[in-house]
Amino acid sequence: MKPASFDFVAARDMAEALAALREGGDAARVIAGGQSLVPMLNMRLATPATLVDISRIEELRRIESANGAVTIGAAVRQAELAAWPDLAVTLPLIHAALPWVGHMQTRSRGTVCGSVAHADPSAELPLCLLVLGGTVILRRHRRTREVPAEEFFLGMMSTDVAPGEMIAALSLPQARPGEGHAFAEVARRHGDFAIVSCAAKAGADGAVTLGVGGVADTPRLLELAADAAADPATRDDQLNEFAWSLGARDDLHATARYRRELVRRLGRKTIEEALSCRA
Repeated sequence: MKPASFDFVAARDMAEALAALREGGDAARVIAGGQSLVPMLNMRLATPATLVDISRIEELRRIESANGAVTIGAAVRQAELAAWPDLAVTLPLIHAALPWVGHMQTRSRGTVCGSVAHADPSAELPLCLLVLGGTVILRRHRRTREVPAEEFFLGMMSTDVAPGEMIAALSLPQARPGEGHAFAEVARRHGDFAIVSCAAKAGADGAVTLGVGGVADTPRLLELAADAAADPATRDDQLNEFAWSLGARDDLHATARYRRELVRRLGRKTIEEALSCRA
C-alpha cells in the first residue's frame, strides 16, 4: 500500500518545526528516522495531514554528558548512540540493549527518541528509559516540559505527547559507582520485537529495579529491596507474583503461560547478572 497524501515540512531549525506543529495541531506528526512511522503510513494506520521532518535540525543531533546525566537529541540515530565512545561507561544498560534493537540497517536510520515516541510495549529503548528513571523533554511553542518515564507511557503506543508538541530529547542518569546493569531478551529471531525482554539495575546497596517488556501494554517495573533480591526464595516469590500481575495474553507468538514463565526465568537471570557485575 501507499500512504495517503500529506504536506511535508523539512524543518531547518526548531522554530520552524514548532511552528509547523502548532499550525498542524493533532493532524501533524513528527518524523526523524521513519523506521516505525513509515510502515504505519504505508498501511494507512497513520494518516497525518502534515509530516514535520526534524532530521536536519543540528541542535537535535547532539549527545551531551553533563551534571550526571546524558542528553540524547531527537535526531540522534540508534547507530550513532551505539558508536558513542562513552556509552559503555556512562549508560551500560543502553550499551547492552542496543544490539537487540531491530537490525543494523534499521538502527542506521531509526532514532532513539523515535522508538520512545512509538511506545511499542515490546521495544527495548522505552524499557531501558523506564528502568533508568529517565526523563522525556518535550517542546512546543514557547514551552518546555519534562516528563518522568513512569508518567510518559500511557498505554500501548500511547504517550503523554500533546498535539503541537514534540520530543526534543531524552535525559538519562549516568551509571553511578557500585551499580550493575543487565539486559536479556527472548524473540523468535534476533532483531524481532521481544516476546519478553528484561532490563535490571542493581544499586550499590543491593536493591534491584527490574523492568519487563513485551507482556503488558507498557513496560512495567518490579522494585526489589536488597534482602529480597539476595534471597532466592523471596525473589522468586515476588517474581511469580509480578508475572501474574502483568496480565499476559495469548497471541500468534507465544502463550500467556509461556510469557509468565519467561518473566520468572529471564527476570531471575537478569537480576543475578546485574548484582554480579556491580563495579
